[in-house]
Amino acid sequence: MQINARMIGAGVAAAVAAGIGYVLLSRSREDAAFQTVTRDGDFSVRDYPRLLVAEVVVPGLRQAALSVGFTRLADHVFGRGSPHARMPVPVFADGDEDGRGWRTRLLMPADAAVDALGDTGDGVRLRTLPARRIAALRFAGQDSEGALDAHEAELRAWIGANGLRPAGPVEHAFYNSPFTPARLRRTEVLIPLAA
Repeated sequence: MQINARMIGAGVAAAVAAGIGYVLLSRSREDAAFQTVTRDGDFSVRDYPRLLVAEVVVPGLRQAALSVGFTRLADHVFGRGSPHARMPVPVFADGDEDGRGWRTRLLMPADAAVDALGDTGDGVRLRTLPARRIAALRFAGQDSEGALDAHEAELRAWIGANGLRPAGPVEHAFYNSPFTPARLRRTEVLIPLAA
């Protein structure tokens, strides 16, 4: 059996991305601040303050695009002499507004200043997300396309049953490294709500 050089390259790239994710997500971390408005089991409504994020959009299939996006963001934020020794979580991901691909957002530390983060490159953009109200469904287990879709449907049903109105597309929030066993992972489906 002959091994293709591209297959080896793809395997090495995936291992490097997973390694970066493990190192970064296993550092001491700072969770995104939010205030819980209401909780109903694994469902909740939260108020998030303004958040500073670095984001990148990558075309392609979701899993591969998000892996590439995370690697670019990690290289930009941590690979260029950034003074930040901790990575806030979660890592946010969604489809971008223009339908060009998948957007990955890395939350910046609360004390970060935009000018201290260096020049953007490789498609990385710094921006501030406005304060907003979010409906969330927290779950453990696989974060496959099918699982995310099923949990989104559950959250949309809960939103409707509680007389709430969605105000934007679904987002996903990932809290753990790729090496964390699926049953121990914390993943969330998030949908912005109308005021």
